[in-house]
Amino acid sequence: MSEIPFQTIDWTTVEKVEYKGETGTAFWQTIQLNGLRIRLIEYSNGYLADHWCQKGHIVHCLEGSFVSELKTGENFILTKGMTYVVSDDLSSHRSVAENKVKLLIIDGDFLRNQRI
Repeated sequence: MSEIPFQTIDWTTVEKVEYKGETGTAFWQTIQLNGLRIRLIEYSNGYLADHWCQKGHIVHCLEGSFVSELKTGENFILTKGMTYVVSDDLSSHRSVAENKVKLLIIDGDFLRNQRI
């Protein structure tokens, strides 16, 4: 990852892109920097991701609550103010939201699994 100069993000100026889930919809606002992606994401009522993700993330719940479901069968409920962290390729996970939720998600090269 290269150096990132100081900058602010005005999320009101960042385009919202719609992604259909297995059910419901996710709206992503994405800032892409060299080796770093920052997203503000909103899930609609009844959202279920359409795939199992193996990418590493730092996920912080800004509003509402959701379930991070692991393919192993484990479920973790995250509510406003909670965060989860995982490196690339260490879990298969997907999001489930009964009601609307807003998340800040950060991922990038720094979360690559460095197994030797």
